[in-house]
Amino acid sequence: MSGPFRLQNGPAGELWSYATTTPPGAPNDGHVILCHDLPRTKGSAADVALTFPALADRLSRETGWQVVTSTLRGAGQSTGDFSAQGWLDDLGFLMEHEVPREAPRWLVGFGFGGVLALHLASRDERVGGVACLGTPATMDAWTDDPELLLEHCAGTGLIKSPGYPGSIETWAKELSVLHPLEDVGLLKGRSLLVVHGSDDPDIPIDDARALAEAATGPTDLCLVLGAGHWLRADPRVVAILVGWLERRRV
Repeated sequence: MSGPFRLQNGPAGELWSYATTTPPGAPNDGHVILCHDLPRTKGSAADVALTFPALADRLSRETGWQVVTSTLRGAGQSTGDFSAQGWLDDLGFLMEHEVPREAPRWLVGFGFGGVLALHLASRDERVGGVACLGTPATMDAWTDDPELLLEHCAGTGLIKSPGYPGSIETWAKELSVLHPLEDVGLLKGRSLLVVHGSDDPDIPIDDARALAEAATGPTDLCLVLGAGHWLRADPRVVAILVGWLERRRV
């Protein structure tokens, strides 16, 4: 494996992850877990999280927090095939094995990664807050046409195994438990950051507003002028994320 990722035995095969370490004497107020989006273009699953170690390093360097990221199953060189529950299991594995059990943790998700982050946080009060970047407010577009999503995942390389999934109904049912607007409300006063590009061609800007309006705690809504969906590549977005994390210091 090229690059700084390291191999772990994940919940369903090999999972490649990356974790920062803070320099001696640096403040460490918590742990951040990054979750990448679904790949967008044909054959791009291998590269979808390629720049996330660099993002993890920058966040750790500028905030003093430890940061963990991973290529979830089917992405990068992690084994397995994509499913919604599979990615939830992978993120849960990182939360339990890369972060001290009772330590505060903050989840940062891009696109569909934001949906997963909200779902995990709604069920784990150790999560102090969630940042959603380019995140949809509902899963309707996917649950209404799971065959199209399955075709997309196969085309990008997230699904490689012949005959997978055995049942598309069961595979699609895993998506039906994800309700971002409901999960935002279940944060019960914890912090939320919503960042969205004004020119996002994939997720309507109204989704960002809906997520912010459904929040029950301190909420920052940042609309980035001229930005599209791939917010990881926008330096303004990274600066917003760094500032939000720094303000979360206890």
